[in-house]
Amino acid sequence: MEIMNPSHEQRLTSQEPPPRLRNLEGAVIGVISNGKENTIPFFDSVESILRDEYGVSEVVRRTKANYSAPAEAELMAEAMGWDAVLSGVGD
Repeated sequence: MEIMNPSHEQRLTSQEPPPRLRNLEGAVIGVISNGKENTIPFFDSVESILRDEYGVSEVVRRTKANYSAPAEAELMAEAMGWDAVLSGVGD
């Protein structure tokens, strides 16, 4: 019998989460999509709600190169400049 370990190879380090935003007004929100078909209309609606109801100043939308793999290092580095990130899937 062979036992497989499905965990990701990357070693996680322990760190405190960043402080929560008090509100979203004026914030830059990043949206990372897996690129599947239904993510576009879904995130169109999410973006409208974020701008119209929460006063978000900018929504940055990016799509991973491979829907089933972790986001690329460059994308994660870019996300460090956003106030918050939403990640989503669609089929």
